[in-house]
Amino acid sequence: MELKTRLLKWSAGVPVAMIATKTAEQMGIHENDRVSIEKPSSVDCRVFLTVVNIVEDMIKEGEIGISLEVKESFPLKDKQLVEVNIADSPKSLEYIRKKIDKKELSKKEIKEIIKDIVNNSLSEPEIAMFVSGMYENKMTFRETIHLIESFIESGERLSFKGKYIADKHCIGGIPGNRTTPLVVSICAAAGLVFPKSSSKAITSAAGTADVIESIAKVEFSKEELHKIIEKTGAFMIWGGSIELVPADSKIIRIEKMLKIDPHAQLLASILSKKLAVGSKYILIDIPYGKNAKVNFKEALDLKQSFEKYGKYFRLHLRGVLTKGDEPIGNGVGPFLELLDIIKVLNPSEKGPEDLRRRAVFLAGNLLEMTKKAKKNQGEKLAEEILKSGKAFEKFKEIIAAQEGSIKNIKLGKFKKDIFAKKSGEISEINNKKINLLARVAGCPTDKASGLYIYHHVGKKVKKGDKILTIYSESKPRLQEAIKYYLKEQPIEISK
Repeated sequence: MELKTRLLKWSAGVPVAMIATKTAEQMGIHENDRVSIEKPSSVDCRVFLTVVNIVEDMIKEGEIGISLEVKESFPLKDKQLVEVNIADSPKSLEYIRKKIDKKELSKKEIKEIIKDIVNNSLSEPEIAMFVSGMYENKMTFRETIHLIESFIESGERLSFKGKYIADKHCIGGIPGNRTTPLVVSICAAAGLVFPKSSSKAITSAAGTADVIESIAKVEFSKEELHKIIEKTGAFMIWGGSIELVPADSKIIRIEKMLKIDPHAQLLASILSKKLAVGSKYILIDIPYGKNAKVNFKEALDLKQSFEKYGKYFRLHLRGVLTKGDEPIGNGVGPFLELLDIIKVLNPSEKGPEDLRRRAVFLAGNLLEMTKKAKKNQGEKLAEEILKSGKAFEKFKEIIAAQEGSIKNIKLGKFKKDIFAKKSGEISEINNKKINLLARVAGCPTDKASGLYIYHHVGKKVKKGDKILTIYSESKPRLQEAIKYYLKEQPIEISK
C-alpha cells in the first residue's frame, strides 16, 4: 500500500514507524508487526524493515510516521510516497528458537540472526529471546567463533599500515580507572600504531569516549581516521561513530534492559571490535575484587577464554588481572578524570600514583608484547617515556588532530565538600555507589560534574578531614547527590 511519509522529531531509541488505526485495519497490520518500506521508482532500491506501532491521533490516515532512527538508517523526505507492506517473519526466528531448545547453531544460522539484527528484521523481544538463549544455554566454542565472525562480517573494517597495531581494553566497572589515554599516549610515543575505539558510559560515571569528548571530537569518517593515524600514530574515538560492529550495540541495549551479560556476547563484542580495526597486539585488563564486575575466579576464567579465542584468530593477546576493590585515581567524571590524566602525563606535575602505576604496568606489557622492550623491561621504558614528557606531547598531538585542546577544562559551578564524621581508617569505597553518586551529580552528560576522592582504602583520617567533593552543573542535581551520599555512605570509615 502506498503511504505518505511524515518525518517525526521523535526518538524511540530503536527504528520504529507509526501508522493510524484505520490504515492498520485496511492493511491487516497489528501492533509490533514488521513492515517493509520501499521507495517506488527510486535509484535507491533498498527495502527497509521496521516494527510498526499503531496510534490514534499522532498520524493521519494514509500516512506513515518515521522515527529519527529510521531516517538515520534509511533517508526519506517528508511527505514522500513509499510502498509499505507486511513483511514475512524472518527465518532467523527458527534459529533463535533452536538455541532456546538447547541446540547448537551453525555458522549459517548465527550469521542469519546477526544479519537480521543489523537489518532491523528482528524486534526487541525477539533479540531478547536470542540474548536469553545465549545466557541460559551458553554458547559452545564453535558458536562463539561463528558469533565473532558474523559480527565482523556485518560491519565496516579498517586497515592501517604498520607491523605493530596495538589495542588495549578494560572490562570496566572501576570509577576513575582512566588508563587508556595514558597507555595510548605512551605506546604511540614508543612507535606503536594505536587505533583506539572506546565506548561511552552506560552505568558508570564516564567511559574513555566521554572523557576525550569533553575536549575533542570523537566521531570521524574512515578517511579522516586514516589521516589522523598517518599524522599521530593513534586516535581515541567513540566506537559507535563508525559502523564497525553494528549488531553489537543493539544486543548490548537489550542486555542492559535484561540485566544479563552472556559470556559469549562479552567475548564476541570485544574481540570483533579489535579484529575490525586490524589490531594484532591486544591487552585485556580484567579488574577483579569485592566491588568489581567479577571476582578472582571469574576473572581467571575470562582471561583464559580471551587468550583461547585470541589464539584461534592468530592474535598476540594477553589478559592481565588487576585489583578492582576501589576507585583508581582521584577524579570521577569526564573533566575530573581528564585532570588526573594530565597530571600523570605532565612531568612537572604529580598525578595519582595508583593511576600512574597501573598505566605503566599496562603499557609495559604492550611494549614487551610488541618487542619494543625486552622481557621485564617494559615498565621501565614506559616510565622513561612518561618522565621525558614524550607521552604528554603525543597526547596533545592526538587531541589536536581530533580538533581539540586541553585548555578548556572546568569543574562544575556548584560543589559540596564532604568531611569525615569520625577519626579512623577508610575501610571501603564502594565502586557501584561511587558510580551512581557521580551519575546523580550529572555524569557523564555534564562533563564538568563528578567527584574528587581525597583518600584511598587504608588511609587514616581525622574527624573533620575532607574526604570527598561533589561537583555539579545544577543546584538540584547537587542536592540530590548530597542526599544520595548521606543515605548510601559509599565511603566507610572504621575505627
